[in-house]
Amino acid sequence: MKQNKGTKGNKNNKRMMLFSGSSYPALAEKIAGELGISQGEMTRRHFENGEIYVRFDESVRGSDVFLIQTCSDPVNDSIMELLIMVDALKRASAGVINAVIPHYGYARQDKKSEGREPISAKLFADLLSIAGIDRAILVDLHTATIQGFFDVPVDHITAIPILSKYFKDKNIGHGVVVSPDIGGVKRASIFAKRLHFPLAILDKRRPAPNMAEIEHVVGDVEGRDAIIFDDMIDTGGTLIKAIEMLKRHGAKRVYVGATHPLFSGDSIKRMEDSGAEEIVVVDTIPIRKKYNPDKIKVLSIAPLLAKTIKKVYYCNSVSELFKGENLV
Repeated sequence: MKQNKGTKGNKNNKRMMLFSGSSYPALAEKIAGELGISQGEMTRRHFENGEIYVRFDESVRGSDVFLIQTCSDPVNDSIMELLIMVDALKRASAGVINAVIPHYGYARQDKKSEGREPISAKLFADLLSIAGIDRAILVDLHTATIQGFFDVPVDHITAIPILSKYFKDKNIGHGVVVSPDIGGVKRASIFAKRLHFPLAILDKRRPAPNMAEIEHVVGDVEGRDAIIFDDMIDTGGTLIKAIEMLKRHGAKRVYVGATHPLFSGDSIKRMEDSGAEEIVVVDTIPIRKKYNPDKIKVLSIAPLLAKTIKKVYYCNSVSELFKGENLV
């Protein structure tokens, strides 16, 4: 395993520096505000053929650098820019390079479901390691096994505390948390435990990517307010089917809670037109389309990321922030 470079170089030069890629500078600004520091200056431009150029405009030698870059649309450009920034930091003798990736691209391609398929989540991890990162800070991975794809330390954090507090403050009296599939049961059960609600599970099958069929509801939802809890919302098709299924099974109101708001295509309009009372997400990805704030609520991950960055910088336990809830 690649050793952490935190002990290399002149210890008197140890300092925290924070830089942002172009995928979500507003989130980086919030994080910098929470940390009480300014973002570092850098030059960024594209050549006429689309190639990316970056240069850090101040010395990073010996510094603990935290590089904020989420994998938002266009995902491949976000990833390539991140790799180029890491390479520039490595060649500029940064002490420790921490890649803070609120949404990890290609996370759903974490295994082979059929022959001759790639495991793209592993490829991305390999590229980050080869580029020169010393640590990755990731938020609500599609599956926790992705941590094992890295040859450097990974701090996996979860937005469960943020989302559960929001729903707890709504004082829902007779509720149930619903996992949209078997794979999300552990995540949903932690969320349900925080709210002191029972758990129900949807029996979902995927005949093809971005297609889902829901056949059964396992658990009692009749007469209850249901909260569907998932790691991301992409096209919204699965969620709409889930909302309809829960309504047919007697749920009074249906809410949706998720970390990553991918909102591909016309999914925002579809979600706004759905039977959900509210769709609550976290700002790991910028929402660049117009949405109704009365229907779609966006909570900020910045304070939690800032706390994590402080823990990492001062070599304190990150797990203490989550009491094991991030191990899903």
